Amino acid sequence: MDKAKVYQWLREGINEKNLLLNEPMNKHTSFKVGGPVDIMVLPENVKELQWVVEICRNEALPFLVIGNGTNLLVRDKGIREIIIKISHNLSEKSVKGTLIRALAGSSLSSVAHLAWKSGLIGLEFASGIPGALGGGVSMNAGAYGSEMKDVVKSIIALKTSGELVEVNNGDLLFEYRSSKVQKEENLIIVEVSLDLEPGDPDEILMKMRKLNKLRQLKQPLDFPNAGSTFKRPTGYYAGKLIEDAGLKGKRIGGAQVSRKHAGFLINLGYATSDDIIKLIALIRKTVEEKFGVLLEPEVKILGEP
Repeated sequence: MDKAKVYQWLREGINEKNLLLNEPMNKHTSFKVGGPVDIMVLPENVKELQWVVEICRNEALPFLVIGNGTNLLVRDKGIREIIIKISHNLSEKSVKGTLIRALAGSSLSSVAHLAWKSGLIGLEFASGIPGALGGGVSMNAGAYGSEMKDVVKSIIALKTSGELVEVNNGDLLFEYRSSKVQKEENLIIVEVSLDLEPGDPDEILMKMRKLNKLRQLKQPLDFPNAGSTFKRPTGYYAGKLIEDAGLKGKRIGGAQVSRKHAGFLINLGYATSDDIIKLIALIRKTVEEKFGVLLEPEVKILGEP
C-alpha cells in the first residue's frame, strides 16, 4: 500500500486532523500494547465513514473497523492495513419514550448513564463495561447475567457496498459473545436502537453502583487489560480452570495472570504483545493438558506476525 497516495485520496473527504499516519496502536487499546498502524481514520459522521469505505472498496485497500479497542490485542509489529476507528466522533444519542438511539461510537457506560437519567431499566450491567456500543453489540457483550441481545431492538449498518441497512434483533443471530455482525465482515454498525423498560432512577442507580462495586472488588481495574481473556467454556468457568491449573499470578515478561481474577491477563506496565500472546498460549496448553478443555480466546489478535 502506497501510504502517501492513499493519504491524499482520503484527504479529499476526511478532515486532516482525523487522518493519522504510523499511529501507535498502544494508544488505542486497553491492553496498552501494539505497534503502529499504517493509516488510522477517525470519521466524524456517517458520510465520512461511507467515504472511507468507498475509497477502500474502489482501490481494493484492506481495512479493519474498531471501537475503543477494549477487546483487542495488536501485535508488536503493528498493522499493515487502514484502521477505521469508530469512537467519540460518532457518539450522538437520543431518547424517545423507552427507546434509546445511539451512534456506534458511544461508550457503553455513557449509554447506560443516559438510560439511568431517563428512568429506563435494562442497561445497568453495561455501566462498567469500557467498550464502545458498536463493538459491544457486535460481540454481544454481557455481564452479571445480562447481554446486549436482551436490549437491542435493531441496528443500522453500513455494508461494504456502501448501502445502509437496518437489521432487527431476530436477524442479528446473537450467540454467546458473537453475532451476525462479527461473523459477516461486510457489516459495520453505525447506529443502535435499544428498547428498554421504564423504572425508578434511584433503583437503577443503586443497581449500577452495586455492579460497579463488584467489578472493583473482583477485577484488576488498576492494570491495563482487555477484560475476560477467554470465552466461558460450556460447563466451566475459564478463570477457575486457570486458577486450578496453578497459573494464577503466572508471568511472562510484563504480562501476568491477574492475582485478583485468573480470567484476566494484565499488563504490568512493560508488557509486549508477544508477552501476552505467549502467556495465552501457555494457559491454553496447560488447561487442555490438565482438564481436557481448550480455552477459546475472547480477545481478538490483530496485526503482522
